[in-house]
Amino acid sequence: MKKYRNAVVAVLGVLLWAAGFWMVRADRANTLGYVCIGLGCGMFGHGTGELLAQRALKGDPALQRRMEIEQKDERNMAIADRAKGRAFDLMSFVFGALMVTFALMGVEMAPLLLLVAAYLFVHGYALYWRFRCEKEM
Repeated sequence: MKKYRNAVVAVLGVLLWAAGFWMVRADRANTLGYVCIGLGCGMFGHGTGELLAQRALKGDPALQRRMEIEQKDERNMAIADRAKGRAFDLMSFVFGALMVTFALMGVEMAPLLLLVAAYLFVHGYALYWRFRCEKEM
């Protein structure tokens, strides 16, 4: 089953996209239709990309081994973690400014509270991992 997982994900993505497109065209659950279209596109892209990567690496075991080593390389992982940290720092300021802007613009309370809740959830999650990592080190 693991061999066909990416193909199944790609096919489910197309089916989800088609169902979402049908919902939008039939004026049924408009928001759900757009969510299905987005998820379907994402699943199709992920599944197809993995299938193409497997096919490209199938004929060249040396390249496959080199790619595995690059993915697990500590230097590359440290670079990726540092980039994520910088992006998180920027996200904190951008979302904070966006929330203040929305509040000053008089946006309805429900979307503003959802944005604040998501912002606080992400920062709470970061705090959890910081405490957990501090205990380990």
